[in-house]
Amino acid sequence: MTTDVKVPDIGDFKDVPVVTILVSVGDTIAKEDALIELESDKATLEVPSPAAGVIKEIKVSEGDKVSEGSLIMVIEESGSGDAPAKEEKKEEPKAEAPKAEAPKTEAASAPVMDAGFSKVHASPSVRAYARRVEVDLNKVNGSGRKGRILREDVEKALKAQVAPAAAGGGAVSGGMGIPPIPVVDFSKFGPIEEVEMSRIKRISGPALHRSWLNIPHVTHNEEADITSLDKYRKELDTAAKEEGYRVTLLSFLVKASVSALKKHWEFNSSIHPDGDKLIKKDFYNIGFAADTPNGLMVPVIKDADRKGIVEISKDLQELSKKARDGQLKGPDMQGATFTISSLGGIGGTSFTPIVNAPEVAILGLTRSKMAPVWNGTEFEPRNMLPMSLSYDHRAIDGALAARFAAHLKYLLGDARRLML
Repeated sequence: MTTDVKVPDIGDFKDVPVVTILVSVGDTIAKEDALIELESDKATLEVPSPAAGVIKEIKVSEGDKVSEGSLIMVIEESGSGDAPAKEEKKEEPKAEAPKAEAPKTEAASAPVMDAGFSKVHASPSVRAYARRVEVDLNKVNGSGRKGRILREDVEKALKAQVAPAAAGGGAVSGGMGIPPIPVVDFSKFGPIEEVEMSRIKRISGPALHRSWLNIPHVTHNEEADITSLDKYRKELDTAAKEEGYRVTLLSFLVKASVSALKKHWEFNSSIHPDGDKLIKKDFYNIGFAADTPNGLMVPVIKDADRKGIVEISKDLQELSKKARDGQLKGPDMQGATFTISSLGGIGGTSFTPIVNAPEVAILGLTRSKMAPVWNGTEFEPRNMLPMSLSYDHRAIDGALAARFAAHLKYLLGDARRLML
């Protein structure tokens, strides 16, 4: 009996490149063994085997683009329901990465086009990085599995490319006409160690860089008096502990943000590709930055406008745990219309969060503190929460940002206002 293996539900991702084929024809596999690896600009996805058996046909090649439902392999299932013993594969010794040859000056000055990368073995994030620093991937030797080009390979090629130009007194331009950061041999000054970035940082880095370069960021700072709200939160949290979940301040910020987004819809929009229109969204999905051992991830609370504090709190706890355990799937991190980045558990007084394009705004939170506030007759201690609202100035002007922040401040001043 043969089984067609197709790409399962991978969320909204379409035309995702196949970066690695992990099996060969004739391999014996167990159910749930990874067959291929896909990589978008946001996540790396492995397609598992739906059954145990032997690989009969492989219908895709590395570099092909697939979507949900695409046929990738044919498996001849094993006779019994038990997974066959998996053949042990001897790990190939890692070859020392070959040094990238310094390209000629003429080639270095030529624009690097993505079309020229069509046959190279590299992930989308590495391709994007190579385009940005103007390194021709066709001239880079890959040190990864099956000759796959890694970011480190591009960096070595860039260093080789910059060195002769610097020696000759010439300047090498970075992407978008921005001069690159000079390559420095730090080992001349003392001991060094090269530490690999986590996969999440390598994937998210280019997206953050793209947002920073393309969006005219402005940050508006405000403070909200959460004295009475935090007292109410603690009461809810005490009851929630008995049921196995927690009620944090972030739950109330999600609720307040939805109310503010409804009042000022521009913050819940995206800029149309033609640049002349805003796409107004009538749904409210709130992303939140989750700190994990592997780096920052942004799970999304779907339909937050239809949920109360208790349900939002449970969603926050469940998604945060999945993020820490590395179990978030593509759909868990898609569809956000507005993002909240909270550093309240760590500290700080303010910061500039980077807008998560194609969103047009993001709210940053730092640790609240007791401060003397003048009430008209005297100073009294109040619990004040610093808020940093970054926004895309093409879609939102300063006055609108101030109104949005003022409305958030008003809502957080009394928990009863969140129920309206």
